[in-house]
Amino acid sequence: MLSSSRVSNGLVLAIALACAMICGNAARADGPSFDCRKASLPVEKAICADPQLSAIDALVAKAFVVFEPAFGGDKRKIARALIADRNACGQDAACIVSAQNNALQTYGNAPSWVQDYNLALIGKKALDIATRHPNGADQPLPSSIGQCAFTHITALTTRLGDDPLETASPEAGSLARFSNDGAGVSYEREPGLASSKVGDPVVMCLISIPRDCPEGDERGRVYYGIDLTIKGTWVLPDSQHLCGGA
Repeated sequence: MLSSSRVSNGLVLAIALACAMICGNAARADGPSFDCRKASLPVEKAICADPQLSAIDALVAKAFVVFEPAFGGDKRKIARALIADRNACGQDAACIVSAQNNALQTYGNAPSWVQDYNLALIGKKALDIATRHPNGADQPLPSSIGQCAFTHITALTTRLGDDPLETASPEAGSLARFSNDGAGVSYEREPGLASSKVGDPVVMCLISIPRDCPEGDERGRVYYGIDLTIKGTWVLPDSQHLCGGA
């Protein structure tokens, strides 16, 4: 899972530029996993036009070869779901990297630079949305990877919801609830929520949908969030256990 931190708009841009240099070095060694001369989908054209996206696509293809599903599922069915997530992104680079990073995590081989690039792009997208819609009303919980939405914090408590977060011990974990019925939970004190208050406006983006799961278990969707008042950020799942957990 991606790590979270406090970021400002300037820092997000700096991370994106720095990571682009790292990704560029990787991209020179690897092109995409398909023939760009035959690219027809918007997402394929976007990948072919971007060295970073091409390098990440090659990593996904390599990781799939050695992937073994954790719960005995059909690896090709899992791959088809992950590819569908990617294809739904169109030419949205932040969405594409989120979907591809989710695939790499599913396959058990997500390099740190891809995760950092994912965080940089989705953070910039969230801030761009906030800038374009400064008085945004609440929107439904994002349902597809790369989708972002405005919401507000409705509760900040310990992981089990027993005590207010601001007065609890760090060992009690963190739980944030939002007006779109979303949630983010951690077994630790989440730094990005430390100064947040109930009522703060938030942009949250869905960046991971578990695909290697027992049938019917949909827990563990992961959301990037940014508090628009204090600019604290976090990356948290919607449940205490990911799919297949206790």
